[in-house]
Amino acid sequence: MRQLLRFGWTQAQCCTFSVLLFAGMAAIRVAPALPLARYDLLLAYGIALTALMWTLGVESGRDVVAVLACHVLGLALELVKVRVGSWSYPEQALSKIGGVPLYSGFMYAAVGSYVCCAWRMLRLRVTGYRRVAVPLLAGAVFVNFLTDHWLPDVRWPLAAMLAVALWGTTVHYTVGGRDHRMPLAFSFVLIGFFLWLAENIATFLGAWRYPYQRHGWRPVSTHEWGSWALLIAVLFALVRLLAPGGQGRADS
Repeated sequence: MRQLLRFGWTQAQCCTFSVLLFAGMAAIRVAPALPLARYDLLLAYGIALTALMWTLGVESGRDVVAVLACHVLGLALELVKVRVGSWSYPEQALSKIGGVPLYSGFMYAAVGSYVCCAWRMLRLRVTGYRRVAVPLLAGAVFVNFLTDHWLPDVRWPLAAMLAVALWGTTVHYTVGGRDHRMPLAFSFVLIGFFLWLAENIATFLGAWRYPYQRHGWRPVSTHEWGSWALLIAVLFALVRLLAPGGQGRADS
């Protein structure tokens, strides 16, 4: 039980950026009328939060680069998905491009921040990682996310191929001085589940809306759980390439 509590506390620390981002969303939602649009305030808040994490040393300079790359990938995905009507941002703002507020990239940046912090605080080591096959498949998954409205959606065949590529890949982590391990693919499924829960909170706070939520909030489809599990595989591969822990000497 002590180990579980230590693990939970460490996970909570790894989610500092995400927790503060959601707290900002909630505070701005319940705040009285403000001189700036809500999406513009969230953009300013996200920039200030990133600067604070770097200034306090919670994230290193290379972590910030990896988080920024996650932000850019997220914005690219948002621009495509909003254009085809997968979800929408109904409020007005100066910082919207193609119907997408620039703050939305911070939700993907928060996932990148979590991976960077977890790598350092849990002393992650990955064994059995296929350094070529996994990043290539992760890239194919992301391209499929961008093109599945015009080309056949092959996410599940790609997911199966990714599962094969990750077979035998183990993530090792340290909690309270004791080493633990789990299959890397299983960790993606677990993180995807918690991201799906976070997505329910975010849509409830009005961060964005799916078409079926336009006339009132409804729980997010569990289909998105699978999408988040695949997306975390993409972001993991990206952070591993860019963040200092990603090419750690303990990897093999």
